[in-house]
Amino acid sequence: MDSGTRHGADTGRRARAGSGAPAGRRARVVSGVLAALAVTLTVAGSALQLSAPGAWAPWPPFVPDHAAGLAFPVTGAFLIRHRPRLRMAWLMCAGGLGSAVNIVATGLQVALAAAGHLDGAGWLRIVAVAGWVAGACALSSLLPLLSPDDRLPSRRWLPVAVVGVAATVLEGLRNVVRPAPAAAAYRYPEVIPNPLAVEALAPYNDGVRAVLTLVVNACVVLGMLSLLVRMRRAAPAGRRQIAWPLSAFAGYTVFLLLGQDYWALATVWAALVPVAIAFAVLRYRLYGIDTVISRTLVATGLLAAVGAVYFGVSAVAGLLLSGYDQLAGLAATLAAGALFQPLRARLRRMTDVMLYGRHGRPEELARRLTVEVGAREPANALAAVTSVVRDGLGVTGIVVEVGQDNGPATGTGTGTAAGPGGGSDGGSDGEPDGGSGRGPGMRVELGSAGAAPRVVPLVWHGEPVGRVLIGPPGPRRFSAAYTERLIGVAVPFLADVAHAVLLAADLQRSRERILTAREEERRRLRRDLHDGLGMALANMAMSLTMARLSLREAPNAADALLLDLRTGMDSVSQEVRELVYGLRPPTLDDLGLAGAVRALAAEPGPPVTVEAEGELTGLPAAVEVAAYRIVQEALTNARKHAAAGRVEVTLTRAPRALVVRVRDDGRGLPERRRSGVGFASMRERAAELGGTCLISSPGTGTQVEAMLPL
Repeated sequence: MDSGTRHGADTGRRARAGSGAPAGRRARVVSGVLAALAVTLTVAGSALQLSAPGAWAPWPPFVPDHAAGLAFPVTGAFLIRHRPRLRMAWLMCAGGLGSAVNIVATGLQVALAAAGHLDGAGWLRIVAVAGWVAGACALSSLLPLLSPDDRLPSRRWLPVAVVGVAATVLEGLRNVVRPAPAAAAYRYPEVIPNPLAVEALAPYNDGVRAVLTLVVNACVVLGMLSLLVRMRRAAPAGRRQIAWPLSAFAGYTVFLLLGQDYWALATVWAALVPVAIAFAVLRYRLYGIDTVISRTLVATGLLAAVGAVYFGVSAVAGLLLSGYDQLAGLAATLAAGALFQPLRARLRRMTDVMLYGRHGRPEELARRLTVEVGAREPANALAAVTSVVRDGLGVTGIVVEVGQDNGPATGTGTGTAAGPGGGSDGGSDGEPDGGSGRGPGMRVELGSAGAAPRVVPLVWHGEPVGRVLIGPPGPRRFSAAYTERLIGVAVPFLADVAHAVLLAADLQRSRERILTAREEERRRLRRDLHDGLGMALANMAMSLTMARLSLREAPNAADALLLDLRTGMDSVSQEVRELVYGLRPPTLDDLGLAGAVRALAAEPGPPVTVEAEGELTGLPAAVEVAAYRIVQEALTNARKHAAAGRVEVTLTRAPRALVVRVRDDGRGLPERRRSGVGFASMRERAAELGGTCLISSPGTGTQVEAMLPL
């Protein structure tokens, strides 16, 4: 079980165990009192130390205990307010209070010593040592080992905790019984006597102090290394959780080991430790620790590299140009400046690879996606882009669903739009909608997205075209650190490719429908010509033959045959007119598009107004037929189903398209509708010309707007 999983389990256990309201209130009250007491003692002790005479003022003026007395108990009380049984939080309160006791006892000690009360100052020094022991045991020896899930990494780390606490306590005892120091090595004007001094230990004091200091520091370092062990074993979410306290403890440990000259920096980092622990315990998912680490590594590497180059070149130039110190410094500065940007770029690439992998950076992901989209056709590009996105996100699996009925993930709207091939069809003919999916769809699955993947809709210019199912992060460090940025980069590419796939599928279906329609039309013409017109002409030929044979012998019979022939010719003429009308409405040739539409508007039903804008003569024949049929179907729907009181038809010729708009004031489109034959035919007619057809309900009524390219 990794750190993140144990953390969740422990959280649930502690929540159940600490569900008693009285116990929780008592814990909050106690922790609040401890925090207030620690802050008060720290502030008072700091004021006493700053007001001490110069010779008696402690040096350095600020030590990590100052930060510990202020930050740790406040953060601990905050954590206890949310999780009353969190042991780390109680350690933070206890350790912070111990540090505060150390600070206030030291302040009182120097104040009494400066006033000449050396004996009282000696007893206060023992109180300060006790406070230091409490703070060091809680915050330096135990807290790193318990962070961030409130338990040791394993039982093998228990000896480290025991040795750390024991060494700290022994160092405190050594300080309590230490012999009087030599006056020459004492930092204060007078030696503060130790009431519990054991002078017999004088020969061994320095050696014991060195050994105990080494052991305490080693345990502090091991505590930091325990976080590295946790990170190595944890899942990606757990690694991001552990990274916060690890970075804080690492900085504090480095500056602490460097000695008193760096205690000011150690004090700053000590104040960051409880904040980092709080982030890890409560809300670690909301912060980009990887960015902090990346920039810290880059800055540290730059300082080290540029400093090494500067001093190295300066030393070499000093040897070669002895007596020309200015030239040596100039050469070193120029060399360091010339190498600064290349070093920075190199370090940035190294840290990015370490944190995100080879392809986890958003810029690199965008570059790879651009290459894949430009090098492949839509169907193959979808699989290639999906593979790149999975590699960039570092997840166990990813699924891209295009044009399928994706339910709420793809959204719904009051209208449906279609490019070539149409979209989901709606109909004002009262048929319920069967779903928001578009076409039969396409699915690309790489790896396993898991039982509860993250769902991200794919939207192309406001039109849902599919969705992405993203699995959990895989076993790669900080694999989800840039998840939001990476998803933001990848989704537009996926939406573009998904839309291209749908367009290609729509185009293929349109071609198939055109071919099918053409063959059906040919078959219908063949049937009509053969069974209707052909048979009629054959009968007429037989009638002519019989009339010619009987013309002399039986004129009356010949006259009857000629009358039948005349009737047959009228029937043939009617059939020819019907065939011609099926191919192209004759009113278009007789009246033009505007006149033919006005003829449709004059049919029985609600009043229809027709407005024509622009020159409508000279339009392509296919455009005229498509516009006429779309208006005819829209008026039929308005008259039969919309219960409209008025219909408006507008024909507008733009420079590159003919816009046909039919709007009624009827009941509008139903909320749930499925594909209607009428609306589908309108979309198909527009798509065959490369145009679009939008059917919507803008407020009241229904509007059909078709754009037919010229």
